[in-house]
Amino acid sequence: MKQYDFETVIKRRGVGSGKWDEMEKYRVGEDIIPFSVADMELKNAPEIVEGLKTFLDNSVLGYAQPTEAYKNAVKSWMRRRHNWEIDTNWIKDAPGVINAFFTAVKAFTKEGEGVMLMTPVYYPMYFAIYRNNRVLVDNRLVINGDRYEIDFDDFEKKAKDPNTKLLILCSPHNPTGRVWTKEELTRIGRICVDNNVLVVSDEIHNDIIMPGYTHTVFASIDEKFAQNSITCTAPSKTFNLAGLQTSNIIIPNERIRERYWQEVCTTEGNPKCNILGLEGCRLAYEHCEEWLAQTLALIETNRRIVADFIAEEFPQIKVFRLEGTYLLWMDFRGLGIEAKELARILKEEANLFFDEGFIFGEQGAGFERWNLACPTRYIYEGLERLKGTLNKHLK
Repeated sequence: MKQYDFETVIKRRGVGSGKWDEMEKYRVGEDIIPFSVADMELKNAPEIVEGLKTFLDNSVLGYAQPTEAYKNAVKSWMRRRHNWEIDTNWIKDAPGVINAFFTAVKAFTKEGEGVMLMTPVYYPMYFAIYRNNRVLVDNRLVINGDRYEIDFDDFEKKAKDPNTKLLILCSPHNPTGRVWTKEELTRIGRICVDNNVLVVSDEIHNDIIMPGYTHTVFASIDEKFAQNSITCTAPSKTFNLAGLQTSNIIIPNERIRERYWQEVCTTEGNPKCNILGLEGCRLAYEHCEEWLAQTLALIETNRRIVADFIAEEFPQIKVFRLEGTYLLWMDFRGLGIEAKELARILKEEANLFFDEGFIFGEQGAGFERWNLACPTRYIYEGLERLKGTLNKHLK
């Protein structure tokens, strides 16, 4: 079996990486990496890199449309990995999942109407609401031990409000790391169908699932759910291809699909995806399952190292169960350090660049999100810096 390189980090200073440029403001050492924004500090799968080189040698980089080869790769991936049989006619390409849920909010709600989020949640989802003058319908998740659960009484009450028109479902959930069970998703789906709430399911992390858990595509559960939903997927998190700007938006309902695409054309004028992104997606889905398997094993190793270290050295910090994504959610409130001061200490003193929890909503204040998709040696180094710095403040 081929062993992939998960040790080499390609430094991204001065090449337009916002993640690295933010870290550079603090004048860190050469061998420090950020653990923040959700892309990987891992080399891309060589099958993708070499495949794109071959493509460049034999292609003209003109205007591009999604090919049948690309669509069939998406279809096959959803069948093999997620047990969902789709029609290639359901697929609409998009530069990103964020673009897709922004489009859906504009297409299927009006100003002043409600969009539900299960919070704390991925912060661009708030932007899709506020920047389009919609109203946040806040269904707050509830902490139960080391995981979050859905407050279904509150969810149903808010779904029944006639002004609630749309739910942006984050599945798997970012930042909490939950993989919603089929039973939870079924209950969400039934409530939304019964109350005419359209579901936009952001499933961009659907391939990053930890051992013992199973991701269920929301639309695959029931035909009624499929006809009342938009499913947003991409190779970008799975294979670290965000810069190629290609996502797969799957819409079984013809009426919804046409309305969605009408809004895309109205907003963007001449919507096109990246020609290399379409090919990169195909290459990933057709040739890179072993790379993904080894990446998942690396993430699980890194998770275990962090969880064990924190339990031993700082039991005041709660590390939440990681069911999916490569983003570990940690509650630092037990240290008694104010959230903004915590962020300062971590960045300026420990040279640790996480995503602060408060960017995911007010319930995230005092939390941090650690991106585990990196070589394991950086995890060890980060933990030692964390220990040395926090011990100074906790004496």
